[in-house]
Amino acid sequence: MKVGIIDYGMGNLFSVASALETIGADIKICQNPETLKEVDKIILPGVGAFKDCIDTLTQSGFKEALNIEVLKAGKPIYGICLGMQIMARGSTEFGSHKGLGWIEGDVVPMRPKSDALRVPHVGWNDVKYKPDSYLFSDLPNSPDFYFVHSFHLQCDYSHDVESTCDYGGKVTAAIKKDNIFATQFHPEKSQDYGLKMLANFLSWKP
Repeated sequence: MKVGIIDYGMGNLFSVASALETIGADIKICQNPETLKEVDKIILPGVGAFKDCIDTLTQSGFKEALNIEVLKAGKPIYGICLGMQIMARGSTEFGSHKGLGWIEGDVVPMRPKSDALRVPHVGWNDVKYKPDSYLFSDLPNSPDFYFVHSFHLQCDYSHDVESTCDYGGKVTAAIKKDNIFATQFHPEKSQDYGLKMLANFLSWKP
């Protein structure tokens, strides 16, 4: 099984690749849309602004290729951080922008109820996940993961939310819909728990 990591200039590419290699994954860096045909599973990393991300994916041809490989061919995908947010209907970051539209929900600014909590949300936070979640298999009840974000995804439907964390209010930490999985946190920066999550994705058969 080959795992493709999309290289579109806005992801924590080498850290993600290193983490996957640590758990023995056979990876391929995908620098053009055609290469997505050659892989069995896809990782969509992301760091930066929503508009820049969707514009780059569209102009490079990755948006169309992702719709084909993920929605039509049914290949499992794991979106990381901005790679999760871009799956939403849209975002209000620096204006109003449409996303991939895979998940019914919108990306909005973090507004913690406590003034003591700063934005961006940076650091470790424990998450609560669905008891039957395969992606969180063999992890403790409240594992902690590493977050870096100022916006978060508010889903229309609770069944798309795989896990949440608390940061002055409930925040979506992971989503799952059919063959689509994504986390707001960075597994590649989350030490053993992050590696276990990546391993679970590799063995996941949606």
